[in-house]
Amino acid sequence: MGAQEQAYDADQIDDLARRAQAGDRAALEELLGAIRPRALQVCRGVLPYSSDAEDACQEALLNIAQKIGGWGQRGRFTTWMHAVAVNSARTTYRRLKNQATPTDPQDTAGGPLERPDPRTTSVIAGTRLDLLEAMETLEREHPQLVEPLLLRDVYGLPYDEIARLVGAPLGTIKAQIHHGRRLARPLLRGDDA
Repeated sequence: MGAQEQAYDADQIDDLARRAQAGDRAALEELLGAIRPRALQVCRGVLPYSSDAEDACQEALLNIAQKIGGWGQRGRFTTWMHAVAVNSARTTYRRLKNQATPTDPQDTAGGPLERPDPRTTSVIAGTRLDLLEAMETLEREHPQLVEPLLLRDVYGLPYDEIARLVGAPLGTIKAQIHHGRRLARPLLRGDDA
């Protein structure tokens, strides 16, 4: 049975991560296979199109492999992995948005530019566009609020795990999430739009 077919519990994943941090290449490969479905699920929560989510997941796995030393072992490895995957999905979204946004409303022939091809810029048509744009806006003015807010309200992580992950006191995390919600709420599109 391959690594992707076997179900791993949180303790097994933490053990693989510790071994991978210590330089065990086989453990790293097994770890990446074990967490891939979860990382993909996280990316799909931000990017509604499979190909975009797959790209973000690949980026997340590469970042995890390169930066596994960044997991401080204070909390579950999967909590740390969650944050890496969220950041990879947001980076993929920004890249796709920048590729799809024309800087000049006229092409070189003097005519209007065609609409972006949804097969290559699918995230622009995604249902999470208002959330991602709200987080982009919030990040410019209050970057410390974005990660806790996403981890709590999009991915449902408990406050105590978020506090361990970001290395902040529990009360601070709760306050940041409350403040982030208050600032993000007016940026989100309502159903009546």
